[in-house]
Amino acid sequence: MRTVPALVPLYARAVLPKSGGDGPPPRRELVVTARADAVRVRRYAEVCGFPTGGPLPPTYPHLVAFPLAMELMAARDFPYPLLGLVHLANEVECARPLAPGEALTYRVRTGDRVGHPRGTAFRMLAEASDGSNVVWRSTSTYLRRGRPTGEAPGDALPDVERPDRTESWRLPASTGRAYAAVSGDRNPIHLYPLTARLLGFPRALAHGMWTKARALAALADVLPDACRVTVDFRSPVLLPTRARFSAVARGDGHAFAVRSADGTREHLRGRVSPLR
Repeated sequence: MRTVPALVPLYARAVLPKSGGDGPPPRRELVVTARADAVRVRRYAEVCGFPTGGPLPPTYPHLVAFPLAMELMAARDFPYPLLGLVHLANEVECARPLAPGEALTYRVRTGDRVGHPRGTAFRMLAEASDGSNVVWRSTSTYLRRGRPTGEAPGDALPDVERPDRTESWRLPASTGRAYAAVSGDRNPIHLYPLTARLLGFPRALAHGMWTKARALAALADVLPDACRVTVDFRSPVLLPTRARFSAVARGDGHAFAVRSADGTREHLRGRVSPLR
């Protein structure tokens, strides 16, 4: 039976040459059945700021889906090198509260290419089933920088004006290491200034999915039982830093954003709404 792969060996394969050319990603799917570990769930909630003892945070199943996506992207004939890929956006749909102890069957597959003014974007698709119904879905969009292949996408997510919720976050240099310890995502750009500089960044970066999870945790008291959460990742969060979270009620959901403390840089923009 297939198990969830470890991420460190997959990152090691990221430096190997590719043989897939520049065509579309091959259509492949990986399937695994997994049950959340109670200790890991608690640590994830603590690192991301969620309450403990309740259902799984809507972003938690990403910890199972992401290694499967990485295995697909690390294949020799996958056309885009792992090093240098940019996580542009992520959308999660959670159809109902997920109990930490229930077994879910995950299916992760390659999606379509998408034109982009800064290169070629593509999607990775994931879903989790309880045996009867799909209870969780995720779409992650990644960019391979290069020649333009399309127009700039429209700004589908609203700006946060006149927020009715704000928080100031102090993010220490250890933020990336803390999330790596619980998620298994030990990409060197998130760990230390030295390892980040080797890959072209002045300091370590917070994980995009940690930033999304931390923003959702700030809205934990208003999250619908069945929800859709969409975010665009707009600029990296360099550690250590201070950041500002803001949100405003819009219709039956919330628009939210994470910006630098002085408001000059927008790191993330998102929307949460009931899933109908």
